Amino acid sequence: MFIPDSQPSGKGTPAAALPAGSMVAEATGMTTDYDELLPLVDSDTLQELEEQLDGLELALRFARDYAAMWDQRLAKLTAAVQNKDVAGALDAAISLRITSAMVGGLRLARLAKILEDVIRQGDFRQGLAIMERVAENGSQTVSELQSSYILKN
Repeated sequence: MFIPDSQPSGKGTPAAALPAGSMVAEATGMTTDYDELLPLVDSDTLQELEEQLDGLELALRFARDYAAMWDQRLAKLTAAVQNKDVAGALDAAISLRITSAMVGGLRLARLAKILEDVIRQGDFRQGLAIMERVAENGSQTVSELQSSYILKN
């Protein structure tokens, strides 16, 4: 699985990847929306998941479970960020990043990585701003996953 990172060193979060309209983007003066360039759901990644799981059935079950758990996953992450729970927020952000990447949710996976980096820096103020984009993109990702993959199979 591939989660784009525009910095060759892999260190930090590139300024262009920060969500526009958030305190993070405003603090850096960024007006571009890098994460909008990534697909909500990448069909090639889903095809790869099917191949890794030896068929459609298990990949489809994973996608259905991912979609069904979205509200619960978002609530857990939101509560951890609001409560400034570093361990809980990191656990939830990493889980979101990995599972989103597995179902082809590259945009959401990238936002989860940005959130993870901000949490590691202990900046929960920026974390709350990023959570707005995570919630929005998460809902869009689940909707796209359902319409373009789950319901079609």
